[in-house]
Amino acid sequence: MSLKGPIISIEDDEDDQFLLKSVLEEMNIPNQIRFFENGLEALKYLEETKEQPFLILCDINMPVMNGLELRQYIDGNEYLRKKAIPFVFLSTSGNAALVETAYESTIQGFYKKESGFSEFRKQIELIIEYWKACLHPNHFKSSN
Repeated sequence: MSLKGPIISIEDDEDDQFLLKSVLEEMNIPNQIRFFENGLEALKYLEETKEQPFLILCDINMPVMNGLELRQYIDGNEYLRKKAIPFVFLSTSGNAALVETAYESTIQGFYKKESGFSEFRKQIELIIEYWKACLHPNHFKSSN
């Protein structure tokens, strides 16, 4: 994890992308944000990039490759697993069975998206601040 690395958002809803971008700008988060509309697009980026992302925020329900499939692929890929990028589900879905299935992989959190701007902002602030303060294996590998 690099504190300066990009925030990866895997989200197929343009309104939700805009909302996240607006919240991060309002919070003055300096990290670049990279949007991908499905898990397969994000996977190609993660496999090819030399960047060390700060955080992955991933929706569950998306076309082509959903969030659960992406996480399973990352767990099974040694190169991506060693990148140890914090992976948090951020989804409008949040029933008990889905949360349980998500935690069968090595995720670091699951949040049901808040519907109001200020509530969503608090949610994103909580996630960002946690990962900025948290010691993580890649913390010691990169210049922060």
